[in-house]
Amino acid sequence: MKPLSLRFMIISAALAALILLGGSLWLLSGLSPAAQSAAAPKEAKSPAAVSQTKAVQPVLPESKPLPVSEALSQRVTEYHIDVQLDADARALQATETVTWIHPGQKPVQELYFHLYPNAFTSEKTTFMKESGGELRGDTMPENGYGSMTITDLRTTEGVSLMQRMQYVQPDDGNINDKTLVKVHLPQPVNGGESVTLKIQFEVKLPKIFARMGTAGNFVMAGQWFPKLSVYEPKGTRGVQEEGWDLHQYHGTSEFYSDFGIYNVTISVPANYIVGATGFPVKSAQIKQDRKIYQFYADDVHDFAWAASPDFVVAEEAFSAPNVPGVRIKLYLDPLHKDLQERYFQATKAALTAFSKWYGPYPYSTLSIVVPPKEGNGAGGMEYPTLITAFGAAESSPGMSLERTVIHEIGHQYFYGMVANNEFEEAWLDESFTSYAEDRLMEQEYGVSSSAALQASMVTVPQQLNLETWKYSAADGYTRNVYIRGKLVLKDIEQQVGTKTMDAILLAYARKYRFKHPSTADFQKIVEKVTKQSWQDYFDQYVYSGGAPDFSVDRITTGSGKNSADGVEARYEATVEVSNKGSGYANVPVKFTFTDGYTVQQFWNGEQKTTAFQLSYKAPLASVDIDPGHSILLESKHLNNFMLAELAPKTLSRWTLSVTKLLETLLGTLVW
Repeated sequence: MKPLSLRFMIISAALAALILLGGSLWLLSGLSPAAQSAAAPKEAKSPAAVSQTKAVQPVLPESKPLPVSEALSQRVTEYHIDVQLDADARALQATETVTWIHPGQKPVQELYFHLYPNAFTSEKTTFMKESGGELRGDTMPENGYGSMTITDLRTTEGVSLMQRMQYVQPDDGNINDKTLVKVHLPQPVNGGESVTLKIQFEVKLPKIFARMGTAGNFVMAGQWFPKLSVYEPKGTRGVQEEGWDLHQYHGTSEFYSDFGIYNVTISVPANYIVGATGFPVKSAQIKQDRKIYQFYADDVHDFAWAASPDFVVAEEAFSAPNVPGVRIKLYLDPLHKDLQERYFQATKAALTAFSKWYGPYPYSTLSIVVPPKEGNGAGGMEYPTLITAFGAAESSPGMSLERTVIHEIGHQYFYGMVANNEFEEAWLDESFTSYAEDRLMEQEYGVSSSAALQASMVTVPQQLNLETWKYSAADGYTRNVYIRGKLVLKDIEQQVGTKTMDAILLAYARKYRFKHPSTADFQKIVEKVTKQSWQDYFDQYVYSGGAPDFSVDRITTGSGKNSADGVEARYEATVEVSNKGSGYANVPVKFTFTDGYTVQQFWNGEQKTTAFQLSYKAPLASVDIDPGHSILLESKHLNNFMLAELAPKTLSRWTLSVTKLLETLLGTLVW
């Protein structure tokens, strides 16, 4: 790692000056970030506040104003949160002031909030029932339950809404699931208007096994605050009727939120260090035995933070083409304190490549948190401007260190800026990020993956735009959303060429930057760039679980015969092949003869079966369909090959037995 340069110090000074200048402008104007917008929405007022006696309510701290930046997104939400960590009790005490700007047209009288920590209240919640208390190999620790409780909820006029809350379970009707709550408002909110609520809440942090919680003195606060659901105007992701997109927290689901502004004050014990989404407004302040941090982020759709007294912190400033300037921050477990250079190198490689391929990185910070070994359940996760690496299980990890960092930084683009609905179309972030990860790992480190082996793991192909909890099992979700979807993208690239695929992905990322795209939106970009219809392809391989399944069905050979004029003998052969799966064109078929000569022909794939007639001076030895495994979407390769010299009955039994054996073995692999 190079020492800090003069350029580094100049960039640092410039960033500090910008923050101070922004604060000064705010003070001179007397306006908040929301008020600086060109057309400030009118807040919906509650008539109940006029007729009712104003209730006495707890004091809710008001966050300090912050610099205003040019909006990159619609900024539907604005959160001001003050939270205090009680490390001994594994608890958070917090207040939240949240403003929602109605992005649609129809009057709305209910708001919906995700209360994600309630997924861990008991074994009866939807998340726990579906996951079995396990996620990505980590299991729920003993007595590791957690929860979220809203202790006060009011309008800005002081009207209590506590009796207007109702837990809802739109996906499975599980009455024991309290991860989604409806709040009935005193008065409807019309399109373009805003409504502000004040919330007090408590979180009993679970012991980490699934993204959030505590492990010793390490804290991962992900999905830790009451978060508004997404209200989709007509046309968003192709919806025909505007309305709320409502889902519980499932065993395989991740998240979906609107872009907005976050101003978060975090109070921790004095010896703790905090890393968070966004950037610190000022240096942490010590007050009595507490350390107070204040972070700000805009044009993001989530806010996460991590805390520990053991973090080893390192920072570097970095800029590159399409990366105007970003401060990279590492929060390392002590076991990885000597691996700073590897983390920085992987981060810089990812920012440089992804910003070139998918558009500039627009934020001023990027934080990487390395959990301790026992907090691995929080590792390998993405949040806006903050990612977590895998837990520090060893002091000299393999390339999984770089691969994880690169993958999670890829999510800053697909999910972070191109913000798809992870409940319903998870492949739009996981498959796209996995595709980008593979490409960069090969480019930067020379590490390539075996597409054929990965394809063989997709034993039950299913449609890609499927709600995550509807896949056949947890491994069905993983193998389709992470592997099969990535192979679909690689297959498209193979058909159109790398240059055209780059143009497709860049056009998609540009058009839907800071928006909520759908699979159909991506299809339109593919068709626009290639100037042809891809409907049949998407119908087979995206909107359904299509996969080709090529088979050498029969080889019939004849004895060599000398011709009358003395020309050497010719051996005749008929080879019957079929595709027992989805249609696919330009299928290579390789024929090998006993003298070592090979010839490759292409099957157009228009019919389910075809036959090849061969004549050569030596007998046919074998037939191999797609010998180079160039057709990435086929998962069953073993019936692609057949030896000619075996008797048909023996050949069929041998092929079937070996196929079943190897497919069983491959089916036990974990991605």
